[in-house]
Amino acid sequence: MPSFKIPESVLVVIHTPQLEVLLIERADQPGFWQSVTGSLDTLDEPLALTAAREVLEETGISARPEDFRDWALANVYEIYPVWRHRYAPGVTHNTEHVFSLCVPPGTAVTLSPREHSAWQWLSWREAADRCFSPSNAEAVLMLPKFAAGPGPAPA
Repeated sequence: MPSFKIPESVLVVIHTPQLEVLLIERADQPGFWQSVTGSLDTLDEPLALTAAREVLEETGISARPEDFRDWALANVYEIYPVWRHRYAPGVTHNTEHVFSLCVPPGTAVTLSPREHSAWQWLSWREAADRCFSPSNAEAVLMLPKFAAGPGPAPA
């Protein structure tokens, strides 16, 4: 029996205090730049734990779940047809929970080569323009509002 991805994921905007944003290029889609994303491994996996796991897997950056800021924002979007085969038949939408992680300037990045082929730090405005996903670009544009650090999102 095939194992399908859970249609619930995290989007993690990794940034410096100066609002430089880390973008990574998908290995399977050259030119598709994005923030860290990833699906829950199990239905009961805490979202902050998913965020920490995906950041480590995709960038080599180690962070604790409490280091992430939960924006209390969820985007529901249609899964691109090219990736629908990863989900159970009939699943067409994903719910993406937005987080951020503030790291020091010069933080080392080690990509997972099967997932990503390049990385770059850009100003938040440049990063938003480079993101292929509209929800990712929108999250990056919201970064100045949420960049104060870990903890609940501002009211």
